[in-house]
Amino acid sequence: MTKPFQFKEFTIQQDKTAMKVGTDGVLLGAWCATDTYPDTILDVGTGTGIIALMLAQRFDAMTIDGVEVDENAYEQTVANFEESDWGDRLYCYNSTFQNFADEIADEEETYDLIVTNPPFYTDEFETENDARNKARFTSSLSFLELITGVVKILSSDGKFAIVIPYKEEENFINLANENKLFLNRICRVQGNKTSAIKRCLLEFSFHQTAIKEENLIIEIERHQYTDEYINLTKDFYLKM
Repeated sequence: MTKPFQFKEFTIQQDKTAMKVGTDGVLLGAWCATDTYPDTILDVGTGTGIIALMLAQRFDAMTIDGVEVDENAYEQTVANFEESDWGDRLYCYNSTFQNFADEIADEEETYDLIVTNPPFYTDEFETENDARNKARFTSSLSFLELITGVVKILSSDGKFAIVIPYKEEENFINLANENKLFLNRICRVQGNKTSAIKRCLLEFSFHQTAIKEENLIIEIERHQYTDEYINLTKDFYLKM
């Protein structure tokens, strides 16, 4: 039995889903859209609903949607949404992102903020566990499919934020550029000051701006966190 993950203002049940609460999602939920007030928010591949719930805590947005293809993860997200204080503003769709984006585009609706902690690992790492594969691998939603869908349903002044492996940074930024999404902010994340950069937090819009570059180191040593990491996550983690 996987234990629930208790945050300051909400709880994540995660026993039914392949992908558990992790640092990547928390970082993205805390870091994205710091200078905007989105009215409509979408979390793509919401998993347990964690990022959507963080954004419900941060913003007064009346519409916060999740889209999740895996049925177990979808059911878990719905339950986590309903158990939270913001259940009336949170809704999850059980669909592929491609179909969802097409439907939203047909209705001529858009989102002011789209976030995703997407499936990352290429096929050589695929495991026997189908649900975990779906959650972790780009084979179920490629970067190009993701960007194409985002472009269809992001509002003209909207933001799109994603966390990806550092090795994918250049490739992803180029792909976004080709589809008229421009990098506005980037944060490169290291576990500690001697470890390699492992993750990138990226924020895009349809507007070209000076790129704001940041670096974030999570730990000084094991379980001793840097001030930057504490400041970013303290509204969420119980022990910060």
